[in-house]
Amino acid sequence: MPMIQLTLPAGVLTGEARQRLQKTLATTLLIWEGAPDTAFFRAQAWCLITEVSAGAFGTAEDELPRFRVDATVPEGALSDRRKAGLVEQVTADVLAAAALTEADALRVWVLIHEQPEGTWGAAGNIIRFAELKALAAQARG
Repeated sequence: MPMIQLTLPAGVLTGEARQRLQKTLATTLLIWEGAPDTAFFRAQAWCLITEVSAGAFGTAEDELPRFRVDATVPEGALSDRRKAGLVEQVTADVLAAAALTEADALRVWVLIHEQPEGTWGAAGNIIRFAELKALAAQARG
């Protein structure tokens, strides 16, 4: 049950690019989490894109747009290899959507938040990682 959130300055993405990126980021997160490509798991991968006003998100050095991606996953869902792959692919996804190049990659930060076991709830219940893994295995057949 992953969630990914992108924070960026308003106006950097076109409406169409924003819409495509929302789906792309959710899909990227599922892929690196190793979830099966089913309607159930796609519906559980939430993506929120938050645009802040121009000038509200920058550095002391310049006014180039910055991008912060927060990925929240159950603790244990991502190995070090999967974390590295997620960071690399999310960075590429954001750069492509914003029509930027690899030279701009340092302007994309990806923060991975591992939600400790017993602290994720949905549908009025605590969701356990072992339950998610069992559902994924069942979906794979």
